[in-house]
Amino acid sequence: AIGCHGQTIRHQPKLHEAVGYSLQLGNHALLTELTGITVVGDFRARDIAADGEGAPLVPAFHQAVFSSDNCNRVILNIGGIANISYLPSNGTIIGFDTGPGNILIDHWTQLKTGQTYDNNGGWAASGVVHQTILNSMLSEPYFAASPPKSSGRDLFNLDWLTQHMLDTKYQPQDVARTLTELTAHTICQAIAEHCPNTDEVYVCGGGARNNLLMSILGEKLAPNLVSTTNDLGVDADWVEATAFAWLAKQAINHQTANLPSVTGASGPRILGAIYPN
Repeated sequence: AIGCHGQTIRHQPKLHEAVGYSLQLGNHALLTELTGITVVGDFRARDIAADGEGAPLVPAFHQAVFSSDNCNRVILNIGGIANISYLPSNGTIIGFDTGPGNILIDHWTQLKTGQTYDNNGGWAASGVVHQTILNSMLSEPYFAASPPKSSGRDLFNLDWLTQHMLDTKYQPQDVARTLTELTAHTICQAIAEHCPNTDEVYVCGGGARNNLLMSILGEKLAPNLVSTTNDLGVDADWVEATAFAWLAKQAINHQTANLPSVTGASGPRILGAIYPN
C-alpha cells in the first residue's frame, strides 16, 4: 500500500469550540487508479473528529521504532514546522509542534535571494542575530501554550514575520540568522519545559541538513547527545515518509495509530481513509 499524507494547505483543528478540520492536497483515488496499488490517506480527520489536534501523527511511529528502555529520547523532526516526540524510558509519551522549523527561513531566503532554501545555513551564518526582532517573535502566544498543540502555515507565514519586523533597519542575512535562532530557541525551550531529563536528541527532516541550525542545537542542548536518526538506523531524509507508510499499515490492519496523550483525542483511533485497488 501507499501511505499518502498529501500537502497540508490548511490546519484548523479547533474552531471556536467546534470540530475543526485539516486539509491536504492529494487525489488518492487517482493515485490508486494510476498505480494499481491500494492508497491510504486523510490521516488527520479521525483524530480531529475525536476532539484531537490531528497532529503530530508521527509520535506513535517514533515510539514503535526509536524508543529505548534505558534512556530518554527526543525525536525532533524539522520540516516546515518543527515537532518533537518525547520518548521516556518509563513514562508518558508526548509530542507537539514547537513552532516554525524551516518555513520562515525558506520563505525569507526565497524572497531575498531567489533560492528556495538556505543551503547548509550558509547565508544565515554570514549574519548576526537581531535581538529586537527575535524578542518580538518570541512574544507569540503559541510558544507559551501548553501541549497538546499543533500549528502550521496558517500562523507562521510571511505576514506573521512582517508584523514582527518593527520597521527596524536590518540586513537580510541578519534576519535569516535571526529566523534560524528562532527555530533553535523555540525547539530547545520546548524540550527544557516539557521533556524532563532528556538524554539524547535525534533530528530528522530537512533541518538536519542545515549545518548552522544543527550547530546551534548542539550548543544549546549540551551536554545531551544531538545527532540524526541515521544513528538509529533510519535515514533522516526518510523518517517522515516511513512514518506514513507505517500509518498506512496500521489502517489496513485495523490497528490504532494515534496517541491521545499527544493529540488530545478522546481515545485511540484507527486513522486514514483506504482506497483499495
